[in-house]
Amino acid sequence: MNFLKFVAQMPAIGIRSVASLMSQTKLPQHSTQSLVNRISGLLFQGRTMASLQQMHRTGPHYKKRIKKRPLDGNPFMKGVVIRTLIKKPKKPNSANRKCVLVKLSNGKEMVAYVPGIGHSLQEHHIVLCRVGRLKDCPGVKITCVRGKYDLGHVIKAKQ
Repeated sequence: MNFLKFVAQMPAIGIRSVASLMSQTKLPQHSTQSLVNRISGLLFQGRTMASLQQMHRTGPHYKKRIKKRPLDGNPFMKGVVIRTLIKKPKKPNSANRKCVLVKLSNGKEMVAYVPGIGHSLQEHHIVLCRVGRLKDCPGVKITCVRGKYDLGHVIKAKQ
């Protein structure tokens, strides 16, 4: 096999096939092994630290922050209740937070918090959700709006 053809095929093949191709060449064994090591070093060369000159040229490195947009930038979104849940808050707090699993109109399924005391939500009820996370419950990023669709206002307790 011609050595130039071998080098031309290098980007398309993996390291395992490099050894099999090297065995077909007419080079001595010790030189083929060193060549395989050199080529594998080139293919798997990691990213090295930038020099001070490169860092000065390119400026400071800022990480790109991913925007958290649970409702894809919309202020409100309609959803259908799949199931009612009771979530336990994180460590210093202790209570039962009333939540619902909602299938939103954009196709996402998310856990939404139901604020206020008491609700009558069941499966297939329609709710309006807004962005507003529940800080002490992980994964709860939206809140249901009281008084819209099937979720009624909070009823005051009579004394």
